[in-house]
Amino acid sequence: MIPLRDANPTHRPALVTLAIVVACGVAFGWELGLQASGGVAFETAVTDWGVVPAQLTAAWGRGELLSGESVTLLTSQFLHAGWLHLLGNLLYLWIFGNNVEDRLGRVGFLLFYLTGGVVAGLAQIAIDPGSPIPTIGASGAIAATLGAYIVFYPGARVTSLVFLGFFYQLVRIPAAIVLGFWFVLQLLDGIGSLGATQGGGVAFFAHIGGFAFGAVIAWLITLTGRGGPASRVGVG
Repeated sequence: MIPLRDANPTHRPALVTLAIVVACGVAFGWELGLQASGGVAFETAVTDWGVVPAQLTAAWGRGELLSGESVTLLTSQFLHAGWLHLLGNLLYLWIFGNNVEDRLGRVGFLLFYLTGGVVAGLAQIAIDPGSPIPTIGASGAIAATLGAYIVFYPGARVTSLVFLGFFYQLVRIPAAIVLGFWFVLQLLDGIGSLGATQGGGVAFFAHIGGFAFGAVIAWLITLTGRGGPASRVGVG
Protein backbone atom coordinates (compact mmCIF):
# COMPACT_ATOMS: atom_id res chain seq x y z
CA MET A 1 0.00 0.00 0.00
CA ILE A 2 1.61 3.24 -1.20
CA PRO A 3 -0.10 6.58 -0.41
CA LEU A 4 -0.18 9.03 -3.32
CA ARG A 5 -2.23 12.00 -2.08
CA ASP A 6 -4.81 12.97 0.52
CA ALA A 7 -8.13 14.80 0.28
CA ASN A 8 -7.32 17.26 3.04
CA PRO A 9 -6.91 20.87 1.87
CA THR A 10 -4.88 23.35 3.90
CA HIS A 11 -5.55 26.97 4.85
CA ARG A 12 -2.08 28.27 3.92
CA PRO A 13 0.97 27.21 1.90
CA ALA A 14 3.19 24.65 3.66
CA LEU A 15 6.40 26.65 3.40
CA VAL A 16 8.27 24.76 6.12
CA THR A 17 7.39 21.39 4.60
CA LEU A 18 8.61 22.65 1.23
CA ALA A 19 11.80 24.02 2.81
CA ILE A 20 12.54 20.64 4.43
CA VAL A 21 12.02 18.88 1.10
CA VAL A 22 14.41 21.31 -0.58
CA ALA A 23 16.97 20.99 2.21
CA CYS A 24 16.94 17.20 1.95
CA GLY A 25 17.31 17.48 -1.83
CA VAL A 26 20.27 19.85 -1.53
CA ALA A 27 21.92 17.61 1.07
CA PHE A 28 21.44 14.60 -1.20
CA GLY A 29 23.00 16.48 -4.09
CA TRP A 30 26.02 17.13 -1.85
CA GLU A 31 26.15 13.41 -1.04
CA LEU A 32 26.08 12.52 -4.73
CA GLY A 33 29.00 14.88 -5.28
CA LEU A 34 30.97 13.16 -2.53
CA GLN A 35 30.21 9.75 -4.00
CA ALA A 36 31.39 10.93 -7.40
CA SER A 37 34.70 12.08 -5.92
CA GLY A 38 35.27 8.81 -4.12
CA GLY A 39 33.51 6.48 -1.72
CA VAL A 40 35.83 7.33 1.17
CA ALA A 41 34.68 10.97 1.23
CA PHE A 42 31.04 9.91 1.33
CA GLU A 43 31.59 7.35 4.09
CA THR A 44 33.50 9.91 6.14
CA ALA A 45 30.69 12.46 5.76
CA VAL A 46 28.05 9.92 6.81
CA THR A 47 30.11 9.01 9.88
CA ASP A 48 30.70 12.68 10.75
CA TRP A 49 27.13 13.91 10.21
CA GLY A 50 25.10 10.76 10.83
CA VAL A 51 24.25 9.43 14.29
CA VAL A 52 26.74 6.79 15.43
CA PRO A 53 25.19 5.35 18.63
CA ALA A 54 28.49 4.12 20.07
CA GLN A 55 30.16 7.51 19.60
CA LEU A 56 27.19 9.47 20.93
CA THR A 57 26.77 7.34 24.06
CA ALA A 58 30.52 7.49 24.67
CA ALA A 59 30.47 11.29 24.42
CA TRP A 60 27.54 11.50 26.80
CA GLY A 61 29.29 9.09 29.15
CA ARG A 62 32.14 11.62 29.34
CA GLY A 63 29.61 14.34 30.18
CA GLU A 64 29.83 15.96 26.72
CA LEU A 65 26.11 16.53 26.31
CA LEU A 66 26.52 19.48 23.95
CA SER A 67 29.29 17.98 21.85
CA GLY A 68 29.39 17.67 18.09
CA GLU A 69 28.07 14.14 18.46
CA SER A 70 24.82 15.52 19.87
CA VAL A 71 24.43 17.79 16.84
CA THR A 72 24.28 14.72 14.60
CA LEU A 73 20.81 14.01 15.99
CA LEU A 74 19.77 17.00 13.85
CA THR A 75 22.14 16.80 10.88
CA SER A 76 21.40 13.12 10.28
CA GLN A 77 17.78 14.02 9.52
CA PHE A 78 18.77 15.61 6.20
CA LEU A 79 20.98 12.81 4.84
CA HIS A 80 19.81 9.78 2.87
CA ALA A 81 21.38 6.52 1.73
CA GLY A 82 20.03 6.51 -1.82
CA TRP A 83 17.35 7.63 -4.23
CA LEU A 84 14.72 5.19 -2.97
CA HIS A 85 15.37 6.22 0.64
CA LEU A 86 15.08 9.91 -0.24
CA LEU A 87 12.04 9.74 -2.53
CA GLY A 88 10.13 7.40 -0.22
CA ASN A 89 10.63 9.72 2.74
CA LEU A 90 9.79 12.88 0.84
CA LEU A 91 6.63 11.31 -0.61
CA TYR A 92 5.25 10.73 2.89
CA LEU A 93 6.40 14.16 4.07
CA TRP A 94 4.81 15.91 1.10
CA ILE A 95 1.45 14.15 1.52
CA PHE A 96 1.08 14.42 5.29
CA GLY A 97 3.41 17.21 6.40
CA ASN A 98 1.43 20.11 4.94
CA ASN A 99 -1.66 19.42 7.07
CA VAL A 100 0.32 18.97 10.28
CA GLU A 101 2.16 22.22 9.53
CA ASP A 102 -1.21 23.88 8.90
CA ARG A 103 -2.43 22.72 12.32
CA LEU A 104 0.72 23.55 14.31
CA GLY A 105 1.81 26.69 12.50
CA ARG A 106 5.14 27.09 10.71
CA VAL A 107 7.39 27.67 13.71
CA GLY A 108 5.52 25.10 15.76
CA PHE A 109 5.80 22.50 13.01
CA LEU A 110 9.52 23.10 12.50
CA LEU A 111 10.19 22.62 16.22
CA PHE A 112 7.89 19.58 16.31
CA TYR A 113 9.54 18.01 13.25
CA LEU A 114 13.12 18.45 14.45
CA THR A 115 12.28 17.34 17.99
CA GLY A 116 10.46 14.32 16.62
CA GLY A 117 13.57 13.40 14.66
CA VAL A 118 15.72 13.70 17.78
CA VAL A 119 13.34 11.57 19.84
CA ALA A 120 13.26 8.98 17.05
CA GLY A 121 17.05 8.87 16.97
CA LEU A 122 17.19 8.39 20.74
CA ALA A 123 14.67 5.55 20.51
CA GLN A 124 16.89 3.72 18.04
CA ILE A 125 19.97 4.36 20.19
CA ALA A 126 18.17 2.96 23.23
CA ILE A 127 17.75 -0.36 21.39
CA ASP A 128 21.41 -0.65 20.37
CA PRO A 129 23.55 1.98 22.15
CA GLY A 130 26.83 0.30 21.21
CA SER A 131 26.24 0.17 17.47
CA PRO A 132 29.14 1.58 15.40
CA ILE A 133 26.92 1.96 12.32
CA PRO A 134 25.83 5.49 11.33
CA THR A 135 22.10 6.15 11.10
CA ILE A 136 20.82 8.72 8.60
CA GLY A 137 17.48 9.76 7.17
CA ALA A 138 14.39 11.84 7.80
CA SER A 139 12.28 8.76 8.56
CA GLY A 140 12.08 9.37 12.30
CA ALA A 141 10.95 12.99 11.95
CA ILE A 142 8.48 12.00 9.23
CA ALA A 143 7.19 9.18 11.45
CA ALA A 144 6.45 11.82 14.09
CA THR A 145 4.51 13.73 11.44
CA LEU A 146 2.53 10.60 10.57
CA GLY A 147 1.76 10.04 14.24
CA ALA A 148 0.38 13.56 14.53
CA TYR A 149 -1.61 13.22 11.31
CA ILE A 150 -3.39 10.05 12.41
CA VAL A 151 -4.56 11.84 15.58
CA PHE A 152 -5.51 15.13 13.91
CA TYR A 153 -7.12 13.69 10.76
CA PRO A 154 -7.98 9.99 11.18
CA GLY A 155 -10.88 10.21 8.72
CA ALA A 156 -9.04 12.03 5.92
CA ARG A 157 -9.20 10.01 2.72
CA VAL A 158 -5.84 8.96 1.31
CA THR A 159 -5.63 7.79 -2.29
CA SER A 160 -3.33 4.78 -2.15
CA LEU A 161 -1.85 2.34 -4.62
CA VAL A 162 -2.81 -1.14 -3.44
CA PHE A 163 -1.08 -4.15 -5.00
CA LEU A 164 -3.05 -7.37 -5.46
CA GLY A 165 -0.49 -9.85 -6.76
CA PHE A 166 0.39 -8.72 -10.30
CA PHE A 167 -2.45 -6.19 -10.32
CA TYR A 168 -2.91 -2.86 -8.61
CA GLN A 169 -5.78 -0.55 -7.81
CA LEU A 170 -6.18 3.03 -6.64
CA VAL A 171 -8.29 3.10 -3.48
CA ARG A 172 -9.34 5.97 -1.19
CA ILE A 173 -8.71 4.78 2.35
CA PRO A 174 -9.07 6.59 5.70
CA ALA A 175 -5.77 7.84 7.06
CA ALA A 176 -6.31 5.83 10.24
CA ILE A 177 -6.08 2.62 8.19
CA VAL A 178 -3.19 3.70 5.94
CA LEU A 179 -1.01 5.02 8.74
CA GLY A 180 -2.16 2.42 11.25
CA PHE A 181 -1.13 -0.32 8.81
CA TRP A 182 2.24 1.40 8.32
CA PHE A 183 2.82 1.56 12.08
CA VAL A 184 1.90 -2.08 12.63
CA LEU A 185 4.44 -3.06 9.96
CA GLN A 186 7.11 -1.05 11.77
CA LEU A 187 6.25 -2.79 15.04
CA LEU A 188 6.40 -6.26 13.49
CA ASP A 189 9.64 -5.54 11.63
CA GLY A 190 11.14 -3.89 14.70
CA ILE A 191 10.37 -6.89 16.90
CA GLY A 192 11.72 -9.17 14.19
CA SER A 193 14.97 -7.20 14.02
CA LEU A 194 15.73 -7.62 17.73
CA GLY A 195 18.79 -9.76 18.21
CA ALA A 196 19.76 -9.57 14.55
CA THR A 197 23.51 -9.71 14.05
CA GLN A 198 23.84 -8.20 10.59
CA GLY A 199 24.92 -4.55 10.34
CA GLY A 200 22.97 -1.75 8.73
CA GLY A 201 19.35 -2.04 7.71
CA VAL A 202 16.26 -0.02 8.59
CA ALA A 203 16.05 1.82 11.91
CA PHE A 204 12.59 0.50 12.77
CA PHE A 205 12.66 1.72 16.34
CA ALA A 206 13.33 5.27 15.14
CA HIS A 207 10.07 4.96 13.18
CA ILE A 208 8.24 3.53 16.20
CA GLY A 209 9.61 6.13 18.61
CA GLY A 210 8.95 9.02 16.23
CA PHE A 211 5.39 7.91 15.49
CA ALA A 212 4.59 7.47 19.19
CA PHE A 213 6.03 10.90 19.99
CA GLY A 214 4.00 12.58 17.25
CA ALA A 215 0.78 10.85 18.27
CA VAL A 216 1.20 11.79 21.93
CA ILE A 217 1.99 15.44 21.15
CA ALA A 218 -0.99 15.67 18.80
CA TRP A 219 -3.25 14.04 21.39
CA LEU A 220 -2.13 16.56 24.03
CA ILE A 221 -2.72 19.44 21.62
CA THR A 222 -6.18 18.13 20.79
CA LEU A 223 -6.94 17.61 24.47
CA THR A 224 -5.98 21.18 25.36
CA GLY A 225 -7.56 22.73 22.27
CA ARG A 226 -4.28 24.31 21.18
CA GLY A 227 -2.96 24.55 17.66
CA GLY A 228 -4.50 26.05 14.56
CA PRO A 229 -7.83 25.17 12.96
CA ALA A 230 -8.32 21.71 11.52
CA SER A 231 -8.31 21.40 7.75
CA ARG A 232 -11.46 20.73 5.76
CA VAL A 233 -11.21 16.97 5.53
CA GLY A 234 -12.57 15.21 2.47
CA VAL A 235 -14.39 12.03 3.47
CA GLY A 236 -15.96 11.04 0.17
